[in-house]
Amino acid sequence: MNIYRYLTGPDDAAFCHRVTEALNKGWQLYGSPTLTFDPVKGRVICGQAIVKEVAGKTYSADMKLSEQ
Repeated sequence: MNIYRYLTGPDDAAFCHRVTEALNKGWQLYGSPTLTFDPVKGRVICGQAIVKEVAGKTYSADMKLSEQ
């Protein structure tokens, strides 16, 4: 089974740590990162798609993808 997640957050060290943690749990980057500016909060927001192949499982809409 292939699973997909899209991580988002402020462009800061915490976001980079979230992506790094996912990579070290077997996720792979999918495409290029995205950036947008939040004028209300005055900060840049990052986004990064990640994918992972999980053997022996069947997809269910109630599964917690971050725990796979």
